[in-house]
Amino acid sequence: MFSVGDKIVYPMHGAGVIESIEEKEILGQKQDYYVMKMPVGDMKVMIPTQSVDEVGIREVIESCDVDKVYEILQDQSVNVTNNWNQRYRENMSKIKSGNIYEVADVVRILMKRDKEKGLSTGERKMLSSARQILVSELVLAEDASQIEIETVINDFLRI
Repeated sequence: MFSVGDKIVYPMHGAGVIESIEEKEILGQKQDYYVMKMPVGDMKVMIPTQSVDEVGIREVIESCDVDKVYEILQDQSVNVTNNWNQRYRENMSKIKSGNIYEVADVVRILMKRDKEKGLSTGERKMLSSARQILVSELVLAEDASQIEIETVINDFLRI
């Protein structure tokens, strides 16, 4: 169970801070919800408290773990298939995992591929989503601004 003020990650959406825990009636059913405010995009998300485990909600990484994310972004090797469909499925699976290291790997791979060969529309959307998820967690882990984190990511990937 999380508390107000906790920094959490909602896989496929990104990281945020629990602003409140509210009881809401939706479709005739009363439930408690975490109301999470996301630093990137200034969006609020309601997450049923009962489905935290099944959705994969977890705490934001510690600032000491951020260096591992940056190491992943700096890795120059790219071992991915040329089959678009298979590559898309693999990357989507990594993003859905909610693991920041997997998301960082997707960002790295897609940004390198974009520089070298360009991306399809689907992969461009995936990159945008993965970047937003990555940035939102790093903003909270580092207590930094969105612009600062995006600059660091771009520097690591030499954009």
